[in-house]
Amino acid sequence: MDITPGPLLQQINNSSDLKKLSREQLLQLCGELRQYIIDVVSVHGGHFGASLGVVELTVALHYVLNTPYDQLVWDVGHQAYGHKILTGRREVFSTNRKYNGLSGFPRRAESEYDSFGVGHSSTSISAALGMAMAAKYKKEDRKSVAVIGDGAMTAGLAFEGMNHAGVADADMLIILNDNCMSIDQNVGALKEYLTDITTSQTYNKLKDDIWNALGKLPVGKRFTREMASKLEHSIKGFVNKSSNLFEALNLRYFGPIDGHNINKLVDVLQDLKKIPGPKLLHILTVKGKGYSLAEKDQTKWHAPGLFDKITGEIYKKQFDLPQPPKYQDVFGYTIIELAKKNNKIFGVTPAMPSGSSMKFMMDEMPDRAFDVGICEQHAVTLSAGMATQGMKVFCNIYSSFMQRAYDQVVHDVAIQDLPVIFCLDRAGLVGEDGATHHGAYDIAYMRCIPNMIVSAPMNERELRNLMYTAQLDENTHPFVIRYPRGEGVFPDLPPEQGGWRTEMKKIKPGTGRKLKDGEGVAILTLGHPGNFAAAAIRDLRAEELNPAHYDMRFAKPLDEALLHEVFSRYNKIITVEDGTVQGGFGSAVLEFMALHQYRASIKILGIPDRVIEQGTLRELRHEAGYDAAAIADAVRAIMAPGTPAEKSSEHTIS
Repeated sequence: MDITPGPLLQQINNSSDLKKLSREQLLQLCGELRQYIIDVVSVHGGHFGASLGVVELTVALHYVLNTPYDQLVWDVGHQAYGHKILTGRREVFSTNRKYNGLSGFPRRAESEYDSFGVGHSSTSISAALGMAMAAKYKKEDRKSVAVIGDGAMTAGLAFEGMNHAGVADADMLIILNDNCMSIDQNVGALKEYLTDITTSQTYNKLKDDIWNALGKLPVGKRFTREMASKLEHSIKGFVNKSSNLFEALNLRYFGPIDGHNINKLVDVLQDLKKIPGPKLLHILTVKGKGYSLAEKDQTKWHAPGLFDKITGEIYKKQFDLPQPPKYQDVFGYTIIELAKKNNKIFGVTPAMPSGSSMKFMMDEMPDRAFDVGICEQHAVTLSAGMATQGMKVFCNIYSSFMQRAYDQVVHDVAIQDLPVIFCLDRAGLVGEDGATHHGAYDIAYMRCIPNMIVSAPMNERELRNLMYTAQLDENTHPFVIRYPRGEGVFPDLPPEQGGWRTEMKKIKPGTGRKLKDGEGVAILTLGHPGNFAAAAIRDLRAEELNPAHYDMRFAKPLDEALLHEVFSRYNKIITVEDGTVQGGFGSAVLEFMALHQYRASIKILGIPDRVIEQGTLRELRHEAGYDAAAIADAVRAIMAPGTPAEKSSEHTIS
């Protein structure tokens, strides 16, 4: 489907083209850019509300700044669709988030306008400060701007960056895009603080008056910039203390201003270009601006999928039979079921209550389930603190976001051997969000930590059993349960009809299960890819190949009894996981083989040692080489005549 941009937008291929427009044309361009985002995302999918909210800011920044020479860092990256469209990627924007297409986030390898790659929140201030400090050292008149919004200011890294910016004396601008949202509603004291600033009419009116007055005074020998600054600060302090958080960090604070007034934004940005040093501009925007449904339900329209732009109908796949639930929903329903029987159970999530389905428990048990904001480190240590008091805390974090709290996992949980339960959602490849969001590394980075239990369910029933096991009082160790994005295996039917809500059973940590006996080769799987192996085995029947299949369930501790059985019976082994092959489950099997001096030919299937970009899950699993077709090919190859199975410790990594 061809989507035609408006007449002004058609002329814009870079920031130089944008500067050719008159001030009067900018409002029209904003309308065309907003409509183009709506048109493309409705047909091709992607993040939606965040970019609509910064259309005017995007246009103003590229109109005023000398990009790409001036450095512009977007935080978080899903605000940057308009930025991509204005900087030479309009014609290919329909490939956004698609296989071999544009990344859904800024990416340095994609464009010189993407000065810093972003996908996780709260990195922009530190990155832009680093650029500003480098520019100062090289004596370059290069501006550095960080646009931080969608709740990213709640994270500790943002405050660490601001704390340093205030003393670094580097010329940088922080733009706080305040829309009171992340993906779900913003939470915490900072939200209330920003609200206080925005609603103080006395402060803001007098601040504008002061600024205008100072601009008319003759700056010279008798009235220096230093005197003007002191006067401004003293009057601010007299009128209202609310801006002192930023100014206590030595950041000159400006705003708040209307982030949808393009002419005001241009004027202010032009003024701020002339003011040296670190400064913060506070703008007020509406997430989903310009599309009424997205303005009213900002969480739903953060990334709605495909939809009818006229009616607002979000298209859902139609199925004739009941479908399996999403793993995250199984988690959400199961934790409530467990919490009703165990009053020690609590739930914690860092700003992903809807995505992780922790919202189910937050709605039903608001005193026992918490969204702590985009604060993964805090979420882990908070959980550790509660665990010291005997609580059973399910700390639910996306696998890729858990990377941000690794020290807390080691220092605050594992060393103290506290039984925090880490539910790692979106483990494995996640699809269109791409490299920054793939949960590729958690098996490797968790299994190397002492006291840690690392598990992965093959299906929804196993997820429930692992959750039940982890909350038992007899479990005294930190416990990881990792599961993928998306749908499970069993239909959403009553248990007696084959559904997933079966009675929960204890699984002894470090025990797997033999699903199928076989001949010649054994397939060892961890987690959901066991279903791909089962499909491959069914396809191989016609070729008279009969692999055995073991669902290991735990990467740590390994089921050593089961592995002794495997190595005693088979000298050709294939391991399958949806994590990195470097240091992952397959590596653990190799370590076991070496320790016990077994001789076998082993092929490891999993995520290869390179960055995997965006695409559908089907496309990416095929590229990575651990889907059903790849497993079947691996069986054929290892069973081919002449395969050197007799060689000691021979293995390949795919």
